[in-house]
Amino acid sequence: MSASDRQRRALVCVTGCIAAYKACEIVRLLQKQDIDVTVCMSEHATRFVGPTTFRALTHHKVAVGLFDDPEDPIHHISLAQWADIVIVAPATANIIAKMTHGIADDLMSTTLLATRAPILVAPAMNAGMWEAAATQENIDTLARRGVHIVQPDSGYLACGEIASGRLPEPADIVDRALAVLGSGGPLQGERVLITAGGTHEPIDPVRFIGNRSSGKMGVALAYAAQALGAQVTLVLGPHSVRVPASITCITAETASQMLDAARAAFDECSIAVCAAAVADYAPCRPADHKLKKDVERLDRIELEETTDILADLSSRKGDRTVIGFAAETSDVVLYATRKLATKGCDAIVANDVSRDDSGFGADTDQAWWIDATGAQELPCMDKSDLARVIFERALALRTEG
Repeated sequence: MSASDRQRRALVCVTGCIAAYKACEIVRLLQKQDIDVTVCMSEHATRFVGPTTFRALTHHKVAVGLFDDPEDPIHHISLAQWADIVIVAPATANIIAKMTHGIADDLMSTTLLATRAPILVAPAMNAGMWEAAATQENIDTLARRGVHIVQPDSGYLACGEIASGRLPEPADIVDRALAVLGSGGPLQGERVLITAGGTHEPIDPVRFIGNRSSGKMGVALAYAAQALGAQVTLVLGPHSVRVPASITCITAETASQMLDAARAAFDECSIAVCAAAVADYAPCRPADHKLKKDVERLDRIELEETTDILADLSSRKGDRTVIGFAAETSDVVLYATRKLATKGCDAIVANDVSRDDSGFGADTDQAWWIDATGAQELPCMDKSDLARVIFERALALRTEG
């Protein structure tokens, strides 16, 4: 079975560092992206986190010693061949030096030398060790050889210093891993535009018309597109979720700002997914000062219709693929089917936002996929899983077209 036909696999190598406990979060974040994870630990790493912890998280044996698995006499080769990506986090100065000089004297170092999978290294160590000329030369050498390096953060270190050498945040490490895994994926060569979040239409400097959109679905779409190999531009309105550092993100507060950013990005894109909950109306004349209710009228606000971003992009799409979203509270399929007909896009993803498991801010969605062939109900699933389904179907539309 080829890598494209099965669940992606990550081998996480954990070395003897006080930051070893953070590898548990790296494992969990990878699993949330539907990645199968196995952990390899150095002997010293087991002094900080027990192998039982990683065995419970991954449901796989934890690899520690060269000869600790009697069922696999050539363990370093099987591990090396199993992985689609190898992530060394935290990576000590010692393992970085071994990788640089081809030293293979334990299970981890022999596996790293044997693997043909891309390797991602996230260093963590005392500032003096990180800044040492030997370590910097080793890092430069690994980077020239094609090893991916996530530069360490600055902050409070175990030794008490506040300096560089701190393990990067687990989410940043996973973001980089997903970008590396996406290379060569089915969206390789595609540029994808995603709009996400809500919009805030100002009434005055402190009040606005908005909605409950969190931006979760749009960010999940950005993760999925990147993991499939696409270059992603995320046009993001006000939101309450973390944005991957590896994705180009353009912030937009109002519908007008989002329209301008989406139009500019769409010129370079082959697929657009309009997941933002854009305000349909905006105040005609926002005040330049805070309105006082005892002096100025707040009970009547004159509104004007905003430009429909989905319809605007669809009108200029040519042979590009445009997917829209419809957030409904009743007659979901009926209204979404009408939206498909009037907007001119290729498909609509519709959901009932009145449901607890599918509303704004929920971690799951129960949706319908609606295109020219009809409507198909999808089971309730995590937003990240739905994002992958959406791009699978978008690719099918492009192939059919």
